[in-house]
Amino acid sequence: MMPSPRQRAAPTAAPSELDPSRRNNLALITSLVHHHRVLSRAQLTRRTGLNRSTVGTLIGQLATLGLVYETAPTGEAQVGRPSPEVRPSPSIAALAVYPEIDAVTIGLVNLGGIVQKKIRFATERIPSAREAVNIAAAVIEGMRTELDHSYRITGIGIAVPGLVNADDGTVRHAPHLGWRDEPVARMLAEATGYACQAANDASLAAEAELIFGAGAGRDNLVYLNGGPSGIGGGIISGGRLLSGTSGYAGELGHTFVRTDGAECHCGATGCLETEVSQGRLFELLDLPGGDTSQLEQALHASSSPAVTEEIIRQLGYLAITLRNTVNTFNPEVIILDGFLGVLYELAPSRLDELLQSQALDGPAGQAKVHPAALGSNLMMIGAAELGFARFLADPAGLASAAG
Repeated sequence: MMPSPRQRAAPTAAPSELDPSRRNNLALITSLVHHHRVLSRAQLTRRTGLNRSTVGTLIGQLATLGLVYETAPTGEAQVGRPSPEVRPSPSIAALAVYPEIDAVTIGLVNLGGIVQKKIRFATERIPSAREAVNIAAAVIEGMRTELDHSYRITGIGIAVPGLVNADDGTVRHAPHLGWRDEPVARMLAEATGYACQAANDASLAAEAELIFGAGAGRDNLVYLNGGPSGIGGGIISGGRLLSGTSGYAGELGHTFVRTDGAECHCGATGCLETEVSQGRLFELLDLPGGDTSQLEQALHASSSPAVTEEIIRQLGYLAITLRNTVNTFNPEVIILDGFLGVLYELAPSRLDELLQSQALDGPAGQAKVHPAALGSNLMMIGAAELGFARFLADPAGLASAAG
């Protein structure tokens, strides 16, 4: 039976009384239930390598803390008695913030990666870091009564289209937003009272697709997102995000694709971002702008030869980046999101053929291109993973501290 959002049972051992192995095992089970959304006791036993009685004890402690709950089995094929299913408590949630050049989006995401609420606050101009923080803090304050009554918030994650220092959440450079050396994580934490972390949006999205989306069950993938703030990328290798020394890895939008290309805002010339742009498509479609869904509808409805030519041109430059990526990282899956996913779905065979003909035979034959699976909720889910990070590392400690 699912508990009420604020239901509590008698406390078990305090966090300080738990030995490290017990804390680690609680964290492991909580993360597995979060990432899979539902697992039976038998599945948790197999995945953790722990014995049944230990798993049962750990689940009992997590249930007592209100972090998971159990339901009757729903038909897992097995010999013997069916095993109860363990699900994440919907009362545990994180907040997500995604600033863009024309809006700041704030989301509420349950444990299990389920987006409960998403509020897009449109801006008349590109928001400064302080303006984006003020918008997010105001929206969160407007939700405060609901949050305090129905949820235990583990933290806030901010997905930023730019270079973010992984250690302190400072945005070193977000060129499309015009931000430099902005301590947005600290600013939002001070404004809301919640723990806050920030990271690159594409890297967070890559992890979200790895856990919940098109990359689930894969250990090696490349993610590329195209939007109004340019093109970003994230690389998962051996099941882990490649972050680089300070979290700046994955800037695939600045792959060199054209020798006589235009100058990029980064100072180089011929970057992927300068040749593959949704702005060009909006111009050819004679549209003032809009989101990905509007662009997709307009492209499907268009019969203009100029638009078709531009789609083929952009796919050609995208293929150069994917060729280099496949040869370098040997991914199982390439996930395209935003308007890049739209381009691919308009002419999938074109991009597949270019990739197969240009990349090395071995890596090219192993890499499959897919559009992102999480749709418009992707950035909220990715940013929320930052908000869940501290909780997942020590669920009993943070749950007890929250009361």
